[in-house]
Amino acid sequence: TQGTILPAPNFNPIMDAQLLGGALQGISCEKDVLIDILTQRCNSQRLMVAEAYRDMYSRDLITDLKENLSHHFKEVMVGLMYPPASYDAHELWHALKGVDTEEKCLIDILASRSNMEIFQMKEAYLMQYNTDLQQDINSETSGHFRDTLMNLAQGARMEGYADPSTAAQDAMILWEACQQKTGEHKNMLQMILCNRSHQQLWMVFQEFQNISGQDIVDAINECYDGYFQELLVAIVLCIRDKPSYFAYRLYNAIHDFGFHNKTVIRILIARSEIDLMNIRQRYKERYGKSLFHDIKRFASGHYESALLAICAGDTEDY
Repeated sequence: TQGTILPAPNFNPIMDAQLLGGALQGISCEKDVLIDILTQRCNSQRLMVAEAYRDMYSRDLITDLKENLSHHFKEVMVGLMYPPASYDAHELWHALKGVDTEEKCLIDILASRSNMEIFQMKEAYLMQYNTDLQQDINSETSGHFRDTLMNLAQGARMEGYADPSTAAQDAMILWEACQQKTGEHKNMLQMILCNRSHQQLWMVFQEFQNISGQDIVDAINECYDGYFQELLVAIVLCIRDKPSYFAYRLYNAIHDFGFHNKTVIRILIARSEIDLMNIRQRYKERYGKSLFHDIKRFASGHYESALLAICAGDTEDY
């Protein structure tokens, strides 16, 4: 896996802090300077710049960004300043505590993060908002969707373990759950998908295909609906190929909702140092047009420039 944002060579946090101070505290905010610095430093470097900025100006960089910027451009620049776990916590908090619960945000984050990422995100959530993530999920969501999110939020997936002898057994339980759809079967279905290791589930999905003659995603789509179904499918897709899942989510966010800014911003920032390069490749393979091209079509101004800088498109993507 490969991100698009790498540590900047010859990095000088004091010089960056000075340039940001000049850009933010001049008569008009020099947004190009903000983009040049904040999208071309890795997260740990950005945090060092924020520290240098605080020492230099006795001011908080995030506060100054919020005061000087607006709309989606502000969301991008501020989002880049959070450590990854804090950014996930921030997004989950707003998804749970906003006017309407943003179920798709909860799905994107909780279906795709590792045990360690979930553990760090829960710690950050508690520190930032003085409340427990699982309690908030419990009070803001409902039904089997809630039960599955709660299970994922435990961060208790087995790691590295695979047992071929139980794979067929698990596949049979999944197949029955798709046929019978009782509460008990739904519980068994989500327990297997949330707790078995990735290696184990690869075998389970293969056995499911052998038993039913059907792909597990098609079976889930046929048998269930609503956010419960979307969450189960997201778990399967993330286990199979995370970059493909995020390419699919970006495509939908760009085309199905008339550019769903929050989703595009969240995925680009969260995956920028992990697998955004891979996501770009899957996007182009699957949809014919590059991610760079599609963002250019729908966004504009400094907001567009910031997204494209994170996306880091190639010359042929223009």
